[in-house]
Amino acid sequence: MSALTARCVGLLVAAVVLLGAGFRFAYPELTLLGAAAGIAVGYAVLTAAWRPRLEVTRSADPDRVARGEPAAMTLTVRNAGRLRAASLVAEDRCGDRSVPVPLLRLRPGRDTTVRYDVPTSRRGVVPVGPLRVTRRDPLGLVALARPYGGAVPVWVHPRVHPLNAVPTGAGRSLDGRVDKVPHGSITFDSLREYVVGDELRRVHWRTSARVGELMVRENVDTSLPRMVVLLDNRAVAHPDRVDGVAESFESACEAAASVLVAAYREGLPVTLLLVASEPDDLTAAGGDAAGQGPLDRLAAVGLADEGDLQPATGRLRRERLGDTLVFLTGPGGRDDLGVVGALRAAYPSVVVGVFGAAEPAPAGAAGLVVIDAADGAAFAAEWDGVRRW
Repeated sequence: MSALTARCVGLLVAAVVLLGAGFRFAYPELTLLGAAAGIAVGYAVLTAAWRPRLEVTRSADPDRVARGEPAAMTLTVRNAGRLRAASLVAEDRCGDRSVPVPLLRLRPGRDTTVRYDVPTSRRGVVPVGPLRVTRRDPLGLVALARPYGGAVPVWVHPRVHPLNAVPTGAGRSLDGRVDKVPHGSITFDSLREYVVGDELRRVHWRTSARVGELMVRENVDTSLPRMVVLLDNRAVAHPDRVDGVAESFESACEAAASVLVAAYREGLPVTLLLVASEPDDLTAAGGDAAGQGPLDRLAAVGLADEGDLQPATGRLRRERLGDTLVFLTGPGGRDDLGVVGALRAAYPSVVVGVFGAAEPAPAGAAGLVVIDAADGAAFAAEWDGVRRW
């Protein structure tokens, strides 16, 4: 993006006036001055239009943090050209602020490195970059800005509060233990193609003979409890705002992250579901929690102006995604406890977290375990004290 300075505009006007007056009244001196002004403007445009060869690399340390934890961005700019890239002004974009990058008189083959902090005071995805380089001509007539490099996101996850216990619902064994069988051994679930390393005793020979390739039985361990976290991200469920931020929703995100991490720690399958989302926006948590999974979704999720609880509860009822359902909502979601309570036939344990409500929910509302909490830390403390799973 180019910009003509006020000096350049004035010089252009002067060039036109001088050239017109010189030709009109036959004054060669005025014509010469007008031509000199026009040549100066043309030289400024050509100088500013020259594109320096810059190589931009950046790395976040780390690129995923919990809210409030430190994160830094390291930016390196190298002059890959043969000419000196003089008169350059650069700034890097970090969220909603700009960071100056010194590039004046950067010699060919040299580089400069800038390290700065990334703001993590709020949950979200902070876009960093691209680098914006502005080249000016020596006369200060034209400034031309160009982007260099791409943008790198820094994921700011919700705070995680430690939970001392994870509800396991009907999946708990009779002796109080949670059995863990890596490949499953109790209930047949599906058939899949054979891969190297599968045990031959799991091959389903009848199906293999019919389809012409080896098919393997896939079993599930019904003794391993499964959890479902349903996060209410409807704007109507979180009506109160402080400086434009719905603190009740931030607390619900912290509670969801805490439950997810506690489940990972215990090795329990867990699923994150959003109320206001597309039907296919359902991600089963598994593997590395810091990967492109539920914690990243919690960093990026926002409040939706439209959304209905019925599609989400309908899917939960049809598919029975787990044994324990954890529903996290705000003051505006208290009227929907009856809808959530209807899921008790499919989910033996249903826990509801209500954040930011002025009054606590009635005890035993809809037959649910209801935790009224001011924030994520209070929810974690109440969670550890609940024993009605």
